[in-house]
Amino acid sequence: MDQRIINLFDEYTHKPLKREDFIRQLIRLTGGMAAAMAVLPMLESNYARAATIQPLQEGLREEDITYPGEGTTMKGYLVRPDEAGKRGAVVVIHENRGLTPHIKDVTRRVAKAGYLALAPDALSPFGGTPANEDEARGMFGKLEAPKNLHNFLNAFDYLESRPEYNGKAGCVGFCWGGALTNQMAVHHPALKAAVPFYGTQPAASDVPKIKAAMQMHYGEKDDRVNAGIPAFEAALKAAGIKYELYIYEGTQHAFHNDTSAARYNEAAAKLAWERTLRLFGETLG
Repeated sequence: MDQRIINLFDEYTHKPLKREDFIRQLIRLTGGMAAAMAVLPMLESNYARAATIQPLQEGLREEDITYPGEGTTMKGYLVRPDEAGKRGAVVVIHENRGLTPHIKDVTRRVAKAGYLALAPDALSPFGGTPANEDEARGMFGKLEAPKNLHNFLNAFDYLESRPEYNGKAGCVGFCWGGALTNQMAVHHPALKAAVPFYGTQPAASDVPKIKAAMQMHYGEKDDRVNAGIPAFEAALKAAGIKYELYIYEGTQHAFHNDTSAARYNEAAAKLAWERTLRLFGETLG
């Protein structure tokens, strides 16, 4: 697909570009309304493409949970292995579409690997993630950053109440959630591992606060996010922080999201996920 189309969609999903303006520019790039409407489903999420681990699969248990937030009640989706015993926990942080079926599927993948997996819903202050993704994206601009940060930090406090929890926690996030995963690493000194996928980087001055093992995944063609890599890596090196940094050749932003045909890269997604689970295996046992 024309890289200009991918870049336009990235602008639409991350900047204040109205849908009518996005469609107008998409028509211009594709040459007509029919072509634009043919391309659009390849860009937007199609949850039927995902669900590689179905809800209630044998060996897993799922719950809709709540925990105290900053002036709100936070909602979350929790999945755990049915087998008794203590285990590490992973907080899964969604993209700027909210707690979607795709992120719930990723949460089940984490649990299938043997962890207590919790995906909080950032849009809980507004009643939770709506079905309409455009509506959800609009809500993100209304979130108060300090309160949102604490709402996710409080997820780790909630995990302390779970009898299955062994006291070791990691975090993985995607896009908006990748940026917030970096902030979890900065602000939660007990975090053992942080895995941001194509997330914007923290301020270099905040990097020395990180205690977690870091593992970052980026798409080669994601110029917007990748611009911050050099300063982040230099700060990690200067602070002596353990990290792994991977840039996947030929891939786009959101290459791990298997609901987006135009940007998903199966080989890179599989390799990045294997590396993610390997780090959790090293740090959360």
